[in-house]
Amino acid sequence: MNDSAMDDATADADRNRRQVLYWRLLAKLFSPEEQPALETASVAIVDDIGLPPALLDPGVTVDTVVQRFPELAAEFDGLMADDDAAEPGAATVGAAEVRRAALVSKLLINVFSTGSGDVSATRLAEWQSDAGRLKRAMCGPPGGAAPAGAGTAAGDGPGSGLDGVLGELEGDLVRRMRLREVLADPALAARLTPSMSLIEQLLRDKANLSGVALANAKALIRRYVDEVAEVLRTQVVKTSAGKIDRSVPPKRVFRNLDLDRTIWKNLTNWNPDDERLYVDRLFYKHTAKRVTPARLIVVVDQSGSMVDSMVNCTILASIFTGLPKVDVHLIAYDTRALDLTPWVHDPFEVLLRTKLGGGTDGRAALKLARPKIADPRNTVVVWISDFYEWEHQAVFSGMEAMHRSGVKLIPVGSVTSSGRQDVYPWFRQRFKDLGTPVLSGHINKLVFELKTFLG
Repeated sequence: MNDSAMDDATADADRNRRQVLYWRLLAKLFSPEEQPALETASVAIVDDIGLPPALLDPGVTVDTVVQRFPELAAEFDGLMADDDAAEPGAATVGAAEVRRAALVSKLLINVFSTGSGDVSATRLAEWQSDAGRLKRAMCGPPGGAAPAGAGTAAGDGPGSGLDGVLGELEGDLVRRMRLREVLADPALAARLTPSMSLIEQLLRDKANLSGVALANAKALIRRYVDEVAEVLRTQVVKTSAGKIDRSVPPKRVFRNLDLDRTIWKNLTNWNPDDERLYVDRLFYKHTAKRVTPARLIVVVDQSGSMVDSMVNCTILASIFTGLPKVDVHLIAYDTRALDLTPWVHDPFEVLLRTKLGGGTDGRAALKLARPKIADPRNTVVVWISDFYEWEHQAVFSGMEAMHRSGVKLIPVGSVTSSGRQDVYPWFRQRFKDLGTPVLSGHINKLVFELKTFLG
């Protein structure tokens, strides 16, 4: 066999070995059943290329592997960050790519194959360690530049890119574990990543927490609130002091002279002979602005299916509270309603006073909202819900009456960063017929609508 044929044979063997490792990866991620043939072949491959068998054990963390075999530490860092690295379908495959496939498989299996059933605090800590290793593998060692999509994109807020995917996985682990045990341990609690799923768990369980566990839960909620608020503030540009009130005649002074309109309205007086425009009427700009604060009433469904909306909208309401000429009120409801206006400036305090769960009865919210409408045409009611109401006709009739009185009614499906929403079709059609269609669930559109009305 000549050298060329030998090289081809070696390349084919390496390609096959790498393919076996990726087949094992897919089997681990998508099938709970053990694949003995793949396991046996993978053990032989790992041994042949000089890697430790522990690399194939999902129960061994990457940190443990690196502690036992320090020479692998540098290989894991930035392992998946090289844009020029060969992909599974690359034409040229060598021993280095087989080695890389084994290391990549270890990272992906440990992070994405989370199993089912109860999760211990130790298991969560181990997963967090492996997730950190995966981020370093994609972004390189600390200080390295992250590839596109590896982390949180600017302006997207919590829940984007790799951070968003890992946040969802961590949220699932948190739901399956004894959260109180973790919160009681400051070291473990400090490693939790604030996410919507974690915040939901904390809000549901806060009545059962005390001491160190309660303090750690509050710290996590505060961190998440601050992160989301920072993103939303960039979207809520400071509104003007008020809308122009055209019912007030403009002051007839020189600084208010509307020169463009004056010229336009007097063009018929143009004299081509002497090339002069004779002005027989002056026009002035309206400058008087509305001095009565616009009233913003935010009504949020706090039933179990609306947790993300509750969090997002309480934070948004607090931001609008800080704007001039805006009087913000906040009502949360399930089968009962709670007026949270005294705490609307602090979403953290609002969330601590909510009690998630139960059914949905918007009639209770209507009873609290109606007395707050003193000047209908200067009031906007933002009603956030999936509108799966027990007494749907009574609730819709109450909202319809608001709209016909002159109130700016903005019905909104569940408000999330992704725009996902699920609205009861009966309500969706009624709102459309009323001329107030349900707003898309993306929070950016709600911000735009509010700025338009309040500007």
